[in-house]
Amino acid sequence: MVFPAQVADVAAPSGGNVYDRRVSRGLSSLGWNVDEILVGGDWPRPDAAARAKLRTALDNFDSGEVVLVDGLVACGVPEIVVPAARRLRVVVLVHLRLAAETGLSPVDRDDLDRREREVLHAAHSVVATSPWAARELAQHHDLPVNRVHSVDPGVDRSPLARGTDGASRLLCVASVTPRKGHDLLLDALLTIDDLDWHLVCVGALHHAPEHVTQLRTRLKTSSACEKVDFVGPQHGDELEQSYDAADLFVLASRAETYGMVVTEALARGIPVLATNVDPLPQTVGLAPDGSMPGLLVPPDGLATALRSWLTESDLRRRLRTSARDRRGMLKGWAETSNSLARVLTQVTRSSPPSG
Repeated sequence: MVFPAQVADVAAPSGGNVYDRRVSRGLSSLGWNVDEILVGGDWPRPDAAARAKLRTALDNFDSGEVVLVDGLVACGVPEIVVPAARRLRVVVLVHLRLAAETGLSPVDRDDLDRREREVLHAAHSVVATSPWAARELAQHHDLPVNRVHSVDPGVDRSPLARGTDGASRLLCVASVTPRKGHDLLLDALLTIDDLDWHLVCVGALHHAPEHVTQLRTRLKTSSACEKVDFVGPQHGDELEQSYDAADLFVLASRAETYGMVVTEALARGIPVLATNVDPLPQTVGLAPDGSMPGLLVPPDGLATALRSWLTESDLRRRLRTSARDRRGMLKGWAETSNSLARVLTQVTRSSPPSG
């Protein structure tokens, strides 16, 4: 397994990092001999030293070995990965298409898309993190559907969140970048400043510093400046405390491939308000009685949905009941590891590369 070096930093959590760590441990527990290699660099556009380390790592594997590479590492460097795939069984794990990241120039977006397509066509198999993401990858890059597999993230069962007052404490867990839509969320909240609410934003602040500065500047000039906290990344007990205090989980993403934080909230019985971008409707899912454990709306519907949540006690009661019922349906990480193991077993049984 070849992962970006930040996977090992539990103080800088992300869905992709958590996924990589959990499947690595999960495969080991299933009896797989896992050799985990971490490569530093500014992926997907690494410098010469990072490129050299990746090339050396791949060159050191015996021909025919199965090598699972995180797409953040693999998809930007076809000049390294494509030759390696001629002698290794390369499996690429794609958390997010490189060109789907927001804020890219058209030139960068097209270049990353071309590089990723070249890598994925050379790979033995491709793993995506939701059925929607698998279909989207296959269609976008014109890949054979039988080579693209969906392995959904798992979630740990957690105690029910106690909340604060049952309504006003809003929690968003996401790196503060344009793709995660914090600006959309703030736009909505500032239109309902007459109501009682408090938003806690947990997530890295260094990925898009200009974006963070713009958000903070806007807050300073508003009457809601004391109602929003950007607390940076959290993990362990600190993150657990943030979830435990939440009455409603909010996510205003412009794009997702799964939305692990949604199931993290539902695992604690917290209702979810999210934008209805694919695949979030499937991630939020339905409770056993067919009710939705939250609200899914377009970006221009966030303000109305938030006002409804804050003012309608019957709605809050229904959504909390549904979220707690949905909690029992969530799948654990053991199932994720078993699903990935099945994909890798198919790869080991297939014909070796001819190069």
